[in-house]
Amino acid sequence: MAKLKRIALLLAGTCCVLFVVPCQTAVAKDPKIDIGYVDNGLNLTGTQWSRNPISGEFIPRVEGSTSAVEDPNQYKADTHCRADGPDTKDPGCDALDCPATTPGGQEGAPVIWKEAPKAITNPGWTDWIPVTGPTCLYGVEPGNVLADIAARILNDFRQLPINPGTLETQPFPHTLKGGPTNFYTTATQQTFDLTLLGQTVHLTATPTSHTYTFGDGTTLGPTPTTGYPIPETEWLTTNTRTSHAYTETGNYPATITTNFTGTYSVNNGPPLPINGTLNLTTPPKTIHVWKTERALVADTCQQNPNSWGCPSTEPQ
Repeated sequence: MAKLKRIALLLAGTCCVLFVVPCQTAVAKDPKIDIGYVDNGLNLTGTQWSRNPISGEFIPRVEGSTSAVEDPNQYKADTHCRADGPDTKDPGCDALDCPATTPGGQEGAPVIWKEAPKAITNPGWTDWIPVTGPTCLYGVEPGNVLADIAARILNDFRQLPINPGTLETQPFPHTLKGGPTNFYTTATQQTFDLTLLGQTVHLTATPTSHTYTFGDGTTLGPTPTTGYPIPETEWLTTNTRTSHAYTETGNYPATITTNFTGTYSVNNGPPLPINGTLNLTTPPKTIHVWKTERALVADTCQQNPNSWGCPSTEPQ
């Protein structure tokens, strides 16, 4: 008969959950922590825990202290994995595999997370909406895993294949000296799903500011303005918030640097801010700045191919 181990888990309130899990030999893999935090902290094996909002680290909570944001709800894990009662077992529980994390170690238990108002003594529990359906619960300290993820998340964020977008100009590749040249970026919000330390992590990268470098020694930004395309008929007459006028002819390498901020969530948990940003710069785009000249002519180029301004008179 498998050895039985009793685990006590108290999440975000005063509701204590006891469940029995058989220890079996299974293929080892990283522990899966399906719910390791709530707004007002975490309590494991009789110790109240709180999460540092800046570092994401879990620390023991001092007796009598309160969270900056008090969660009005209490939580429990339905270890029988039943949605509403003993006769309505969720079919997803049978299909959910929660293997042990080490050879000969303890298997996880399929659970359904429930919530209820703290003010009610004997509440009617309802499903915790951020996590729908059964998930795995293991008898390890989630704080350790979550703190490790928080410590490395910025580095992983900066390794993501985030697309910086492109720098677009109107007109291109040639523009006129002294005239408005419209610049804009195509950078967009992007999402990624990773597995870190055995946990499912969802990351979101959001462009928040842009620095336009026009190649002639002038810049615009950082600014949240992304710019936008305008009709061709307005290219040489319309100034936008991201337009630039070159004062000298020449060839100028223009770029745009976009600053991305990020959030991450662990196992469908609430989104947490990443303490740091990522700057991505587009490859240079060469802008050819020309000048215009005016002259009075008597003939068209068809009438006189050697007339001023006709192709045959342009320097080769």
